[in-house]
Amino acid sequence: MKLIHRIGYFSVGLFFGIMLLMFFLGGKKTSCDYSPEARVLKNIRIKERKFSAEAFNYFETNKLDTALVSKSLEDGDVDFGRSNTDAKPCNIYLVTNEVNSAILELQIENCDSTATIQKAILKD
Repeated sequence: MKLIHRIGYFSVGLFFGIMLLMFFLGGKKTSCDYSPEARVLKNIRIKERKFSAEAFNYFETNKLDTALVSKSLEDGDVDFGRSNTDAKPCNIYLVTNEVNSAILELQIENCDSTATIQKAILKD
């Protein structure tokens, strides 16, 4: 069998395989959260979210929308170097995200059933 025929058969099989996967997985809300950062952010997103008094006052004082927290948990980055992943009983993560040409830093306490935003800082 010539090389061009092999490539043709492979391409046809690959095409039908991708179509089959799109058909079966198309309507499902599947995600590939395999990196440590993606797993932490997803874990925080699915939990009940609470705000400490300090964080809530910071949002009110600076006239920031608390929806920025949801946006940061979608698009943000976890700074594992400044996070305390060995804290007891709950891990503490520092999540950063760029918001309107400034950096929003959130300190989040991630417990079993809740995620509490402890501090929020907007750096220029």
